[in-house]
Amino acid sequence: MNDIITSLKNILLYDPQNPLLFNTGLFLVLFVAFLLIYELLSGHRTLKMIFVILFSLYFYYKSSAECCFILLGVCLFDYILGNLLGAAKSNLLRRSMVAINVIVNIGMLVYFKYFNLLISAFTSITGTNFDPLQIILPAGISFFTFRSISYIVDIYRGEMQPCNNFLHYTFYLTFFPPLLAGPVVRAKDMLPQVKEAAPATQEMISSGLFLIICGLVKKVIIADYISGNFVDRIFDNPSLYTGFENLMGVYGFTLQLYCDFSGYSDMAIGLALLLGFRFKDNFNSPFKSQSPTEFWRRWHISLSLWLRDYLYIPLGGSRTKHKWHSHANLVTTMALGGLWHGASLMYIIWGFWNGILLVLHKMYKNILGIGKDDKPGFLRRFLNIFCTFNLIAFGFMFFRSESMEKVKEMMHQILFSFHADVAPQFLDGYLLIVIAIITGYALHFTPHSWFVWTQKHFAKIPYVVQALIIALVILIIIQVRSSDLVPFIYLQY
Repeated sequence: MNDIITSLKNILLYDPQNPLLFNTGLFLVLFVAFLLIYELLSGHRTLKMIFVILFSLYFYYKSSAECCFILLGVCLFDYILGNLLGAAKSNLLRRSMVAINVIVNIGMLVYFKYFNLLISAFTSITGTNFDPLQIILPAGISFFTFRSISYIVDIYRGEMQPCNNFLHYTFYLTFFPPLLAGPVVRAKDMLPQVKEAAPATQEMISSGLFLIICGLVKKVIIADYISGNFVDRIFDNPSLYTGFENLMGVYGFTLQLYCDFSGYSDMAIGLALLLGFRFKDNFNSPFKSQSPTEFWRRWHISLSLWLRDYLYIPLGGSRTKHKWHSHANLVTTMALGGLWHGASLMYIIWGFWNGILLVLHKMYKNILGIGKDDKPGFLRRFLNIFCTFNLIAFGFMFFRSESMEKVKEMMHQILFSFHADVAPQFLDGYLLIVIAIITGYALHFTPHSWFVWTQKHFAKIPYVVQALIIALVILIIIQVRSSDLVPFIYLQY
């Protein structure tokens, strides 16, 4: 009996090596139990809300231990400040409240994500010694701080009224599907749904199950498989491989990152649908983009819109007297977006690269006089997509590499030691990897209408058949997944 209790404690208590993720068996078991209780409480609205909050806090506890109290503290802080802001009449006082919210949230990000880096940089200048602090980074801190800032700013702008129910706001900020890695759901979009508390329809349940299946396939069958068996090897030691293999590694990581991140978003949106909440799409086939500008309208849409509304526009946006000022705002926004990912020069370079691409695209359109009504032919459209994809993939090389030395090694191999003749051996040695990569890109480039058609027909089949399909997907996942848990990439942000 003692052994059973000890085993349960090991499973249910915080373990930094085994967070509670959507792609784990423990989450599947707990979520099924959660759904049963959730349905039993359907006639008790307040109890059901409290139950979801408690489950969400436990979900967060499994990833970040006592940091769940930080999350609760942010809930209380936002609720009080939001209502004070709603009642305030003085513009100076209102601006001060917004500034307090921004300072507190950005202060948390600086402490948890950048403190050791800043102190190390300072001590290296002064020649003193510094032992880095053992700071536990709360999972998804960037996501819930961004949601906190947008809530207060939206109240200040008059785009929404303060939430006068503490349970409603706590439900919104702690809601577990988007908690760890997005989407960045805004209060003005979700709080009305929390207040309405409408049950999930049959269409929502079927769509949710379909998205969960898509997310699991993207994450485990494609992203995790090509990562552990190919991509990591290339990026760890690029000089050991030919330029051809390095280029395939870059393409592989680009697909891996997309499948990993959009897979989480699919599952988060799908789980929310099962509980009766609708979130906006977070990805829209980004590799079909014909320009860097279009890419950032399709990739991590919720974050792109957040950066636009709460950083780019406050900096001045494009409504400036001088174009160079507008371009500087754009590059600054993207560089800060890169820094948001972590305390690394590589992320900042990646952000600068994408900012420069956006500026160059704007200049290109102005020089050629390309307007919104421009409709390129097939050949030009193909070249646009090809060039955009390769420019974006090149940027992701900085995103994934540990240092500039690794980037230099990869570029040297690609430019001076390409050896396309190794393609047959590569195909023979990495056949399953090649199949996974081709399958991933092929599914991505299929017409969106095919996805809609499949989703609609999935909704029409009986629940028993849907359950069998899910069971089959889980069986395949068990067969292909690695023995070690592979966390979602964006959990660290």
